[in-house]
Amino acid sequence: MILAGFGCTSRARMESFRDALQRAAGMARVDGLAGLEGKSCGLGDLARDLGLPLIAVTPERIAGVATSTRSRASLDAYATGSVAEAVALVAAGPGARIVLPRVISRDRFATCALAEGDPA
Repeated sequence: MILAGFGCTSRARMESFRDALQRAAGMARVDGLAGLEGKSCGLGDLARDLGLPLIAVTPERIAGVATSTRSRASLDAYATGSVAEAVALVAAGPGARIVLPRVISRDRFATCALAEGDPA
């Protein structure tokens, strides 16, 4: 199962998430979306529009998750190098792996990473 994990600024909207997903997945199929609980901005709208489940991950669950990319803002706020990668890994379940590190939307308001795993 492939899950798209997202990070965002407060200025992100559905279009930001859609662009980040397109840049990350292109024509590849994703099975679900994941984002930080309480910080989904327009992510819920995108999930409904695409007919995909949305998994909300608490900030506590991503603290300390090792990621292949590093953002100072993510480290300072959430104790992980990439919110998008960490959320994707947690949502995809134990043993998940990143298949595409975070990419940034054109407007720079959202990031997206893809993880493969078997969520419970």
